[in-house]
Amino acid sequence: MPCRRGSAAEWFLTIAKGDRGIPPPGDRRGLPDRGEQKQRVNEQIRISPIRLIGANGEQLGVVPTSQALDLAREANLDLVEVAAQERPPVCKIMDFGKFRYQQSRKGTKTKTHQQKLKEIRVRPKTGEHDIDTKINQARKFLEHKDKVQLNVLFRGRELQHIEEGQRIILYMIEKLTDIAKIEQQPRMEGKRMVAMLAPKA
Repeated sequence: MPCRRGSAAEWFLTIAKGDRGIPPPGDRRGLPDRGEQKQRVNEQIRISPIRLIGANGEQLGVVPTSQALDLAREANLDLVEVAAQERPPVCKIMDFGKFRYQQSRKGTKTKTHQQKLKEIRVRPKTGEHDIDTKINQARKFLEHKDKVQLNVLFRGRELQHIEEGQRIILYMIEKLTDIAKIEQQPRMEGKRMVAMLAPKA
């Protein structure tokens, strides 16, 4: 049976003759993947005309590529292809080095913050200065979008003066209301008084 031109059978006949440099039909190995093409800049942009966006985001319409390159050079900037799939392609005048830096920063941003529960512990006899230090510590946790559990720990006879612990915990809550909301009002849990604060949205 005669083989059709361009068929796989024809390729095998070619290989049999010693020409091994031609890939079979449909085989894209060794060819650049369209999805891996780099962003074209300046003289790499050979299609003309293009739809041009100015350095400040203004629409400059459809212009010859040579004219767009002249405008970019006059502004001491680059002409960058930003939408190659459009017809005509969309290009923008910008600082390409700065653009690449910003893109790399976006790619290395930290993951979404996982909220944690931080504990602050005081005693009924904790001094005022130390309490203020604990408040500042709790504020940093809240600013970091973590929850804060306030704990007043009682020992022995201190349980006979729960009102002193309540005064301290209410004072701490009052100092943090600008940045926090109360998730759990102060309450006794065994030998400690506990309140829960969460960062305001």
